[in-house]
Amino acid sequence: MFHVPEWHRLLTGPMASTSMHGNNGAFLLPPKISGRDLWVMASNGLGWEHVSVHAGNARNKVFVPCWEEMCYVKGVFWDPEDVVMQLHPAQSEYVNNHPATLHLWRPNDGRTIPVPPGVLVGLKGASDVDLAP
Repeated sequence: MFHVPEWHRLLTGPMASTSMHGNNGAFLLPPKISGRDLWVMASNGLGWEHVSVHAGNARNKVFVPCWEEMCYVKGVFWDPEDVVMQLHPAQSEYVNNHPATLHLWRPNDGRTIPVPPGVLVGLKGASDVDLAP
């Protein structure tokens, strides 16, 4: 289920919103993984739950979030067993308003995201498996 961390919602400034906006708004997650703040925009309209994320530091430098930061954001905005995705659309559909931002998506209109079998990604417990011939 999609949910927002109300205690991290931006309540002032140009991106301000309140709980009256539901799951839509801007959020500032404090450093957890890399020591960088995570700036998140969340929305749930037009059939999609969506967050956009970029990382920043105290010197106002902006960074593309790393895998661990994106996993952290996924865990804040969705439940552990929810499947969400990052997309690489057709080049003709590219939109890049902020080059350091990544996005997570999940349909909220009853569609499910197809997921390939885990074995196509790797073996669970592979570090315990002898892969030598």
